[in-house]
Amino acid sequence: MKVPINTIRAGNVIDVNGRLYAAMKVQHVNPGKGGAFVTLEARALKEGNKLQERYRSGETVELVRIDAHDCTYLYKDGDGFHFMNKDSYEQFTMTEEMIGAERAPFLQDGMEVVVSMHETTPVGIEIPKSVTLKIVEADAVVKGQTASSSYKPAVLENGVRVMVPPHVGAGTRIVVNTETGEYMERAKD
Repeated sequence: MKVPINTIRAGNVIDVNGRLYAAMKVQHVNPGKGGAFVTLEARALKEGNKLQERYRSGETVELVRIDAHDCTYLYKDGDGFHFMNKDSYEQFTMTEEMIGAERAPFLQDGMEVVVSMHETTPVGIEIPKSVTLKIVEADAVVKGQTASSSYKPAVLENGVRVMVPPHVGAGTRIVVNTETGEYMERAKD
């Protein structure tokens, strides 16, 4: 749907020359001399590259409707990451670039996620803020280290390396922040 550029806000998704962009920064400029204009900074949803455009005040852009769907992560194979829409039971695949290389290792079979879709094409994903994983390998505690700020490296069952407190050893289940990849606490289960 065509809308005036003045109505676009950060977070809106627009279509520019057949490519989808998420508006990150929209600035309305009204100089003392000349006509008003809008500067738009956006990021391509699929490719990730930036777009910086300047529009005159009266111009229109194509606003794209994005729907959020509750989905379940199924598995990963050579094609990518497979998901199922919980409402329609349709299955679809997303690439690692669409998910984000830093978040992809935290996907677990059966995990509930929210996938943003444009028509039938997935364009983004929201995974839980934390996951519980088991430590498969941890360095031994060095005697004499102070307990206040010392951490040791450990490897999780998904292959991600994380720094953990000295009292946490191999076989322990821990909660990890999926946004930063950092240790949060020991799992309570």
